[in-house]
Amino acid sequence: MKILVVEDEDLLRDTIVTILSTAGFDVDHTNNGDEGLFFAEQIVYDLLILDISLPGTSGLDILKRLRTRKDTVPIFMLTARDRVEDRVLGLDAGADDYMVKPFAVSELFARVKALLRRKGGETTQGLLSYKNITLNPKLKEAYFQSEELWLTAREYELLEFLVLNREQILTKEQIFDRLWGVEAETGLGIVDVYIHFLRKKLSAFSCNRLIRTIRGVGYMLRDKASGSG
Repeated sequence: MKILVVEDEDLLRDTIVTILSTAGFDVDHTNNGDEGLFFAEQIVYDLLILDISLPGTSGLDILKRLRTRKDTVPIFMLTARDRVEDRVLGLDAGADDYMVKPFAVSELFARVKALLRRKGGETTQGLLSYKNITLNPKLKEAYFQSEELWLTAREYELLEFLVLNREQILTKEQIFDRLWGVEAETGLGIVDVYIHFLRKKLSAFSCNRLIRTIRGVGYMLRDKASGSG
């Protein structure tokens, strides 16, 4: 899972990044609001941790900008302001959780994990699920009901990314950047190749149609029963 931390207090930011990285998260970080907004608009993250008071664009303005464009990424706000009015302002703008400094980083970590569980449909056992598909992020294994899908590492990463962003459109560029990176030597067409591989594995369980093609844009994991279209 990929997290962005935007915090201008160097010690606090480094501590948060170290704890998240040690726990296995892929973490981007910056101390500047303008750069944080750029990252947030260009890359699909599983969670954002934003300080409210930042050089450049404030964390609150980043939050408002993302929610205006219907971005549903979980956002955790940090602030030195302890007034109830300030907390309500952030929550009303679309923040998912809020902590006032100073705080115990262990509590932040616990609440971050809780947000990620809600986003990805994670169970109390740390599994991710969508419909009859279950993923074990620690073992990098995927199952349809109790049958293992036997995915390659890249196929698993693709399915996990789709599950984490289920019922949301992911562009080919977003998938490519997440799985291969902007400096990869391969081209964008590799996304279509791995979607084909993954659908073939899912077809054995008649659930390959969960991966829907959005023509000219990308792909989405969505059961037809979840909505029209």
